[in-house]
Parts: sequence; C-alpha cells; structure tokens
Amino acid sequence: MRIAAAVIAATIAAIIADGPASQAQTPAPVPEVMPFDIPYGAPLKLDQADKAITAAIAEAKKHNWKMSITVVDPAGNLIAHATMDGTQYASISISQAKARTAATFRRPSGVFQTAVNGGSPNGLSLLAVAGGGVASEGGFPIVIDGKLVGAIGASGGIFTQDAVTAKAGLAAVTAQAK
Repeated sequence: MRIAAAVIAATIAAIIADGPASQAQTPAPVPEVMPFDIPYGAPLKLDQADKAITAAIAEAKKHNWKMSITVVDPAGNLIAHATMDGTQYASISISQAKARTAATFRRPSGVFQTAVNGGSPNGLSLLAVAGGGVASEGGFPIVIDGKLVGAIGASGGIFTQDAVTAKAGLAAVTAQAK
C-alpha cells in the first residue's frame, strides 16, 4: 500500500513539475497522406480462401499448434473458416475478430496490439477495438494487385504463433496471384 501511495505521489509531483512547459510543446505535424489507404477490390473467391486456410493449417501442423483460421472479405464478412481438432473454443471468435479487424481497418491487427501495449504482450492485447475487433497480432489484410480483397486471422497459440500461422495462409494466397 505504501509503495502504491509513493508511486501516485511521485506521478503527481512529476506532473506538477512539468506544469506549463509541457503544455507549450509543438504538436506533431499532420501528414498529408492517409495511412493504410488501401483501395478495395473484389472479394476473394472461396477457392482462394480455402487455399489460404489449407496453407495456414499446414504451417500449424508443422509445429503441432492447434489453430482456428478465418478468412473474411474486405468488409469483414466471413468467407471461410476452419478450426483444427483440439483448438480452444475461445480461438474461434478471436480468429474471426482478428481477420475482421485487419479487413475493416485495412492494417494488421498487431498494429493495435503495439499501440495498446507499447509493443509488449499482455492482457490488454485482447481489448475490443470496434465492432468486435481485437488488438492482438495474427490478423493480416490480403492485398492483391494493390487492392484489399480480404483478410486472414489465426488464433490458438500465443500471438507470435498466431501470426506465423496467418502469414503462411497470406503468403499462399498472395503468391497465387503473382
């Protein structure tokens, strides 16, 4: 209890010491280009989504990981989903949320994890962002010919395992388009 009081007192003292000086800081410049401004394309076809899921499952099996993998269209609507035997049930909705986050925000779901956690994983990485989104690595936009055509999300392990799994699916479907 004394430690908490000391931390609070030190924080208040630091704020008071900064006073008006911290208010006089120059704001960061406003960028002219919008970040993550990826144009939308026609949604992935079911066979492309299946190819991504098959590749993701193959990667997970190489490591003996149990994963839930989801592919969505650019609006975050489900195209295809698979849950490997023995995967924890919570991972079903989490993989869908990661894919939905990557599609609707047009950026990897890990961007939000970094923003929330300062780059280190903890319980806040599953903070709901919007519309069932999730701030945890493992969701990636699928961009083909410079257009967002969907997204893939994986869940079942720790966030780094989820990301490796989803990236394998992403690589399979984007390599197919080249």
